[in-house]
Amino acid sequence: MTTIDPEIQALREEIQKETGKIPEDLYEEREKRIRQAIYLEKPDRVPIIIMADPSDYTDTPRSAAYYDPVGFKKACRQVALDFQGDTGSAGLPTSGTALELLDVKSRLWPGGSLPPDYELQFVEGEYMKEDEYDLFFKDPTDFMLRYYLPRIYGVLAPLTKLPYLGYSFNYIEGITILFDTPEWAEMVTKLVQAGREMKKFRELIGNTTEEMAQLGFPAFSHFGPAGGAPYDTVSSFLRGCYGTMTDMYRQPENLLKLCDMIQTQRLSLAQPADPTTRGNPKRLGMPLWRGDASFMSQKHFERFYWPGLKKQLVELSKLGYVPIPVFEDYFGNRLECLLELEKASIVALVDYTDVFEISKLLRGHLCVMGGGPLSHKKASIKEVEDYNRRLIDECAPDGGFILSLRLPVGQKKEDVQAMIQRLKEYAKY
Repeated sequence: MTTIDPEIQALREEIQKETGKIPEDLYEEREKRIRQAIYLEKPDRVPIIIMADPSDYTDTPRSAAYYDPVGFKKACRQVALDFQGDTGSAGLPTSGTALELLDVKSRLWPGGSLPPDYELQFVEGEYMKEDEYDLFFKDPTDFMLRYYLPRIYGVLAPLTKLPYLGYSFNYIEGITILFDTPEWAEMVTKLVQAGREMKKFRELIGNTTEEMAQLGFPAFSHFGPAGGAPYDTVSSFLRGCYGTMTDMYRQPENLLKLCDMIQTQRLSLAQPADPTTRGNPKRLGMPLWRGDASFMSQKHFERFYWPGLKKQLVELSKLGYVPIPVFEDYFGNRLECLLELEKASIVALVDYTDVFEISKLLRGHLCVMGGGPLSHKKASIKEVEDYNRRLIDECAPDGGFILSLRLPVGQKKEDVQAMIQRLKEYAKY
C-alpha cells in the first residue's frame, strides 16, 4: 500500500473540494485524454501540456533544482496546481554539491558554475579524439574508464594512470602502489562524499513523479530505455559537433560503426514496458537536435541520422513504448520520413518547425504535439491565446493533436489561469 505524505493528503482534499472529484479520477481523465490523442482518436478536448519553468512563476530560483530539492519539488507542484495542465512535471533535479565534488567539465549549472537564475549549459567538446575510434571499438569499457570519464569528471583524473585491465586475470596487487598517493586518496574521498550528497538529495526530494500522480497529474514522459538518435549521442557526448561533421567526410564508416555499436548495446539492455504500472501507454521523451538542416544536408540526414533514429523508434514501439521524439530545431520537410513509421506509434513533438505544416503532413497517421514559439514567454495574454486558438482550429480538427502551451511570463497569475480555462473550453470537441 502506498503511503501518502500528510502535505500531499491535505492538497488532495483541497483538490476534491474544488473539483468534486478525487485525484485518481482526474488522473485517469488526463491519461485517457492523452491516450486517445496518441491513438488518433477524439478525446473530450485537446490535451494541453503546460510549458512553464517553475522559476518564472514562483519565487524559487533555478538553482533550487541543484541545491534546494524540497523547494524545487514544491515549486513544480505549485505550477501544476496553479495551471492545471494534463501532465505534471517534476523536472530533472540533481545534487549541485555532488557535481562540484566530481568536478564536472561538461556542464555548467545554476547556483554552481552559473548564477542562480541561469539555465543549465552543456559544454561541448571532442571528449573522444578523432584517432580514438579503434580504442572504443576494441574495448568500450576500457575507453570509458581510462579516457572518457577522466575528461568529463576532473575527480577521476587518476584513472588515466591505470594500465589496460582487459586481461588482468591475476596479480592485481602489482598496481596497488598506484593507489597509495594523495591524488587517489582525494579521488576516493570525494567519490564517497559525492555519493553521500546524492543519497541525501534523493531522500529529500523523494518520488516526485508519484507525488504528482497522487495529485492527479500524469507524467509527460515515463522512465525507460535510453537513447534517441545514435548520431546525437556521438555528436553531443563523444566527438562534438565539429568532430562528427568532419567525420562524415573523413571517416564516415567509423562514424556509422560507432552509432550502430552504441545503439545495439542500448537496445540489448532495453526492457519491455510494464503495462501493470500507473500510466499507459508508457511515453518516452527523446530530445533530438543534430539532424536539422542547419547541421547536415539531406543526403547526410538520410545516411547518418534517420536510419538510426528510425530503428530506435521502431524497436521501442515493439517493446510497448510510445516514443516522443522532440524535434528541437527546424527539421522542415525532413519529417516526411515519419510517414514510414507505423500508424499511431509515436508522438512527433515539433518546436521550431512549422506546427501547422507538420500537422497537415502527419494528420491521420501520427499524433503531433506543438505550440507557440519561445517568444510567447514575452508576449501578451491575448497574443498567446489567439495563436493557440488558431493551433486548435487548424491542427486538431480530427483528434491526434496535443497542445504544448507556452505561458507568458510576468502576467498576473489569475489572468494566465483565466486564459488557460478559456483555451480548455475552446479545445472541446
